Amino acid sequence: MILVMPKTGIAQQPAPTAPPLPNRLNEVLPAWLRVRGEFRERMEGFESSGFVSGRDDVYWLSRFRFNATVTPTRLLSFQVQAQDARVSRKTVGPTGTPFAAPIDLRMGFADFGDAKSTVAARLGRQELVFGEQRLVGHVSWLNAARTFDGAKVTVRRSAFQVDAFATSVVRILGDEFDRSGNGNRFAGAYLTAPKVVPLGSVEPFVFYRRDVNLRAETGPNGSLSQTTIGVKLAGRLPARFDYGIEMAAQRGSLGMDDVNTWAGHWQLRRTFAGTAVPRLIGEYNFASGDSNPADGVRGTFDQLYPTGHDKYGLADQVGWRNIHHLRAGFEITPLKATPVTANYHSWWLAENRDGLYAASGAQIARVASGAASRHVGQEIDLQIARPLTPQIQMAAGYAHIFTGHFLKQATTGASYSHPYVMVTYVFLAPS
Repeated sequence: MILVMPKTGIAQQPAPTAPPLPNRLNEVLPAWLRVRGEFRERMEGFESSGFVSGRDDVYWLSRFRFNATVTPTRLLSFQVQAQDARVSRKTVGPTGTPFAAPIDLRMGFADFGDAKSTVAARLGRQELVFGEQRLVGHVSWLNAARTFDGAKVTVRRSAFQVDAFATSVVRILGDEFDRSGNGNRFAGAYLTAPKVVPLGSVEPFVFYRRDVNLRAETGPNGSLSQTTIGVKLAGRLPARFDYGIEMAAQRGSLGMDDVNTWAGHWQLRRTFAGTAVPRLIGEYNFASGDSNPADGVRGTFDQLYPTGHDKYGLADQVGWRNIHHLRAGFEITPLKATPVTANYHSWWLAENRDGLYAASGAQIARVASGAASRHVGQEIDLQIARPLTPQIQMAAGYAHIFTGHFLKQATTGASYSHPYVMVTYVFLAPS
């Protein structure tokens, strides 16, 4: 840092510190080329994995991303993103995906049209993000975040926007190039209409999922053909309240089985005046379960491809399947750009013959004969985030689960804890 001393001899304030040289690379590149780099390091761990005492671990997750965007004209651009994700010192549980994703092409697409075009298209390997990502998202919290191969077309009018897509989810393969396909198809349309209701938005959607070689209740493995229809509502209410509602139903088949499921999300928030901007949050979530695992009707809601992190608890031990979920929490910003959030969660199984599913959608506990109690447990979590510089962001959190009667019957019932500390450094940021 250099102090500038003018001839008058009066000391001046230090000159603003310029960003490090790598962050100014875009200043010397041609206008049609922009690059961006990001490095993220997270230390996280758990106590009592699987709710078993002694299964404890602390490990490091490192992720590097490099983006390059080429814009020959206003209505044509190309973007690629390379990603390398690593895990170290992990001794309990898997060390592959989603913890590790050796260097590969995460995104590579062409955009035809821009953000103001009436009709625009994106072709290639890309993220899909709709609404609050409860059903479709990039799940960027994970080291190995999600992308899709395919096409998306966006149509914009003054009263609405509709996104239609036809894709296949990309499978991360450790020893070869990541690829999609293998019988997987995912398509649909998402409509956003911000003028239908006062101070709110109506967002109906339809998604179609096809997959192969999945386990059926009756008969051998079969192919899944499933349609999800739903709507998201969000907006403001009087007295500084706002709300969010999302509901979805699924119909279709898996082999000889029928699919018949539904789920809902209802949230109400109240923001108070004041410098710390305190906010109270109340929320209820439901997802149907399977009441009879041998009747040929699949009742467990399929949460599709969500960003499930912190939707139903920071510890990510609960997903949007076979669950009743209550949440109460608050957020406060005691310092500028430093939000602090605290939440309480409580869960019950929707069906006692079905299991508990994690944020990933995988089943983690079940009593085959039917659980004596549906109460899964309770969680308390706390998080804080703060930017240290325009390029560096810090975040930390801690979650603790107190097991209920269901987990004590289905597992050894040990309480589960999950801490993390994370730093993200963005360099080569476009100017």
